[in-house]
Amino acid sequence: MKMGRESTWGWGLSAVAVAAGYWQWGWRGVLLALTLVAFWLLLQFSRALRVLRQAASAPVGTVPSAVMLHARLRVGLPMAAVLPITGSLGRKLSGEPETFEWSDTSGARVVAVFGDGRLASWNLVRPPEEPPSDPP
Repeated sequence: MKMGRESTWGWGLSAVAVAAGYWQWGWRGVLLALTLVAFWLLLQFSRALRVLRQAASAPVGTVPSAVMLHARLRVGLPMAAVLPITGSLGRKLSGEPETFEWSDTSGARVVAVFGDGRLASWNLVRPPEEPPSDPP
């Protein structure tokens, strides 16, 4: 499993907190630092579950407006940040690279490609326009 930059920073700061706790207060400082690290991990886990619960309550691959979703996306967003924007889990199109799709009621859809858990690119696909009908 590949660790991201945020994960490396988080574990590094945890190690610094444990070392600082030991240097400052001995074993009591280590216990305090480990308690804080455990609390932080529980907060992150709770946040991830809340995002997934919200996304799972909507139909898979649907959004209110694909155009608005397209406007709010930006390169580098983690999947955990895209899910609250969409409000639903995406319909998986392929596994490598991870490609997901969200569509709205008008038929417009956004196809998003993720690399290492971050948004790499996306594309708005509009339905073909019907030619205007001639009046009788």
